Formats: sequence, structure tokens, C-alpha cells
Amino acid sequence: MTSPLKLIIDTDPGIDDAMAIFYAAATPDIELLGLTSIFGNVTATQATRNALRLLEWVGLNDVPVAQGASKPRTLPAFPPSHNVHGDEGFGEMPAETPEGKALDEPAAEFLVRMARQHKGELVLCPIGPLTNIADALDLDPEFASNVARIVLMGGSLEEGGNITPHAEANIYHDPHAAERVFASGANITMVGLDVTHRILCTAEDFDAMEAASPRLGGMINEMSRFYLHFYATVGKHDGCSLHDPAAVIACTHPELFTPRAVPVSVSCEKETSGKTILAQDDRPETDVLMSVDASAVKRQFLHEMSKLA
Repeated sequence: MTSPLKLIIDTDPGIDDAMAIFYAAATPDIELLGLTSIFGNVTATQATRNALRLLEWVGLNDVPVAQGASKPRTLPAFPPSHNVHGDEGFGEMPAETPEGKALDEPAAEFLVRMARQHKGELVLCPIGPLTNIADALDLDPEFASNVARIVLMGGSLEEGGNITPHAEANIYHDPHAAERVFASGANITMVGLDVTHRILCTAEDFDAMEAASPRLGGMINEMSRFYLHFYATVGKHDGCSLHDPAAVIACTHPELFTPRAVPVSVSCEKETSGKTILAQDDRPETDVLMSVDASAVKRQFLHEMSKLA
């Protein structure tokens, strides 16, 4: 039996972030070494609170949380995505004050320290804007080589955008940080809309999750109603995309996806800001996931989520 993957999730929870973190907690394939928070779906402060609460709900109180950036590196701050994830990040569920507290250490410093401590083993899974990752790269010139892989949820090569016609939301919310990451030379896998738009969960799937796991599955089911309603308001009535869970599953089950190795750059120009494009320089290639066994990914997700207490 292989050892569990050493994983840190950089997150802005967020409903599908909650699904991804619960999945990581449920599967024996992952040893969750920490969470770092970032602005995006919610503010950085809300993201830290939500990360702490998610860990407490799944009984991982000892897993550290480090708070990260509250705004993009260059652009002005964006308002949180309350229309997608609710005012507090979990749909209609009210905010709760966690028992624990975040580390005094900022997210970028925590990432640098953990990458040194677990050199060549640590997998980093950013599922929000990439500001913390870019900051870590700036802090330590060896960060890109210390991490084994960066498996990020963001971007698209052929699918277009979901926040503008050109851009996926995580990349759009800090394109300068994303460009810094893609140019870094790190071993990067991009889990973008080319695959996540193919993996859908329906209201019936979330009902089944609650039936299998009444407490935590019930929480996800409650959150999902807000998320599904948002999807319906934009004309998507066949379920919600498993964006963030897909990225976590890609960390441990790469065989369920087909990559295309290409150099990726990010537009920072006004109209196309956040668009992921083929780079014109000699930067290393990124493994861009272009196709997926969607039914197998969904089965894997639902199977592990059914184990939640």
C-alpha cells in the first residue's frame, strides 16, 4: 500500500471548496498537512474562519490554517462572490465562530516552510486565486523546486471563461499572480474548465450523500442547494460543476484525466485579463488537463464522501 499524499490546499471556502476539503479529509489517499486561506469566493478573513470550521466539523482540529492575501498583487480588490456562494460562503448556512485559531505565520511563509520540510513530497492544491503561491515563490527562490507538484484549479485552454467570455474566475481574480506561477518552472497541473465543466453533481446526488452521511453529507447537501440555484439562474439546470473536488481528485487519481503538455501564459490586458493562453517564451510546459472520465471522477467523489461521519 502506498503512503498517503502529503497535501496542502490553498482555499477560499466557498461551497465547492467545502466539498474538496471534506473529500480530502475522507479519503485515505491524502494526508492533509494544512490549509491556507485566500480571498475570492469570500474575504480572506471569512476564508480563514470557514477553513477552521470545516476542519473542526471533520475532526481535523490539529491541521493548521494559515491566513493569506486579502487582495490581488496588482489589481484593486474584488468583491466576494456572494451570488455564487452566499454571504458567508456556505450558501444559506449561518457563520459559526471556530474554536481554533489560525497560525500567526502568514500563508506564504507557511507554504515555504512546509515545502522545505517536505522537499520533493509536498503537493500543493490551490483552488482559489494564486496570490499566496506567487508570494511564496517570491519569498523563496527554491520553492518551485521544493514542491513536488502544484495541482491548481483554474483557467481553460479551449472552454472559454466562466466569469468573462475569456477568463475562469480564479485566474481572473489575480492574473499577475497566475502569470508568476505559470512562469515559475514548478511542476504544474492545470485542472481547468476544459474538464471541470464535464463533471456534474445533481440535487439527487447530494440527497444520496446526505442519506449515506447524515451529518456532514447533510451539511454539503444544504450548501449545495444555494449553489445549484445559482447554476440554474445562469441556465444550467443539469447540476453543478465539481470544480474544486476535481482538482483534489486529480492529485491522487491522475489516470482519470488526459493532459496536454503546453507552456501556459496569462493575459493581464484589460479585455482578456485572466485568459490562459499558449506562452510565446521558453518557459516549462504545464500539464493542462483536457479530457476526463467524468463518471469515474464523480463515482470516486461520491464514494469517499459517503464515508464521512
